[in-house]
Amino acid sequence: MKRWTPLAASCAALMLAACGDDGGGSQALGADPKLPEPQGGLLPSMKIAEPAAWGENKPVVPQGYTISAIATDLKIPRQTLVLPNGDILVAEGRGGSAPKLKPKDVIAGYIKAKGTTKVESGDRLTLLRDADGDGRYELKTVFAEDLNAPYGLAYHDGKLYVANQDELVRFDYQEGQTRAGGKPTSVAKLPAEINHHWTKALAISPDGRFLYVGIGSNSNITERGMEAERDRAMVWQVDAETGAYKPYATGLRNPTALAIHPETRQLWAVVNERDELGPDLVPDYLTSVREGAFYGWPYSYWGQNVDPRVKPGDPDKVASAVKPDYALGSHVAALGVSFSVPQMGNAFANGAFVGEHGSWNRKQPVGYKVVFVPFANGRPAGQPVDFVTGFRDPDGKTRGRPVGVTVAPRGALIVADDLSNTVWRVSRRQ
Repeated sequence: MKRWTPLAASCAALMLAACGDDGGGSQALGADPKLPEPQGGLLPSMKIAEPAAWGENKPVVPQGYTISAIATDLKIPRQTLVLPNGDILVAEGRGGSAPKLKPKDVIAGYIKAKGTTKVESGDRLTLLRDADGDGRYELKTVFAEDLNAPYGLAYHDGKLYVANQDELVRFDYQEGQTRAGGKPTSVAKLPAEINHHWTKALAISPDGRFLYVGIGSNSNITERGMEAERDRAMVWQVDAETGAYKPYATGLRNPTALAIHPETRQLWAVVNERDELGPDLVPDYLTSVREGAFYGWPYSYWGQNVDPRVKPGDPDKVASAVKPDYALGSHVAALGVSFSVPQMGNAFANGAFVGEHGSWNRKQPVGYKVVFVPFANGRPAGQPVDFVTGFRDPDGKTRGRPVGVTVAPRGALIVADDLSNTVWRVSRRQ
């Protein structure tokens, strides 16, 4: 790695150019997507973000809505949480420690790193407060620090839960508090050896009894062997009092965000699917997470479509694989999900907002926006609608990349942007 020179970078560019023109066709979307045939190759086509400053620009929202930056100069904001008094907590940090397995991993890592922030990991929680309710957050202060790549956040009845990349912890919280009262209490250790997919998503049951932790795989399709995948590629159910855990649902390659539907109380997730089957496979997805269900990884995708690269296969597991509920498109890198409230306006009152970080392995980039998936009767119903766009220009200049999205109960969407290190707030015009 120390000898990664401009010559090596040029060689990488040549290798990428030799991968073939896989331009990318139409994206598979919705409950019944039409999936293309898999494609192979030495490397996928890659086209990563070209970071640029926002300047006078800002993201684009639908007519009748307004967007503003409520916090800037953060240290890699990932997920946010709205507390009962309206304060916002922001988890900041970068994790991961997986060594590269093959030369293509080194090349892909180099390319992807060009499209991320150069800011150091915050490893902290920042609190934002709008004391007078005018939409401007006058207070920005560090709530807790010395954490380890915090990501998932949840709250219930005076308990604040944080999913670090290696441990689920708990803070006692009193309304109005602006600083944690001390070091957190450990609830449960989380898988962190290797930690290829390091983010640990988090949700809590409405009664506060159980925590749900999304834990990604340690590989694309088990290149490190199945032993490295123990307790991974699944959602854990953790007893909030004892820390005892069990697999709640399995075969989820990288569940990056979790949310409870406000009416049905069903757990939902957005999941990043596998790579290297072409620009239009496999769709990342939004799905209900059913207790005891198996969602296919690594043996199959989108139900029972067998991945021939996984050796040995497992026909019995494939036969049991559950088809996800809703395709978001391949390689959009969905990293955030939050259910709406009526205060968001009639067109966006019933459904889920999804933050799409954006692709790196398609010639024609996708994602780089927040979409709204309409629901009816507790299920997705209709095509996704663009809600926050303008993060990436057609010429490749990229000013932001959405991660976590959180709907505030009084009617605003909070969006974490980990490229410009900004938190945005979208609300209806008065």
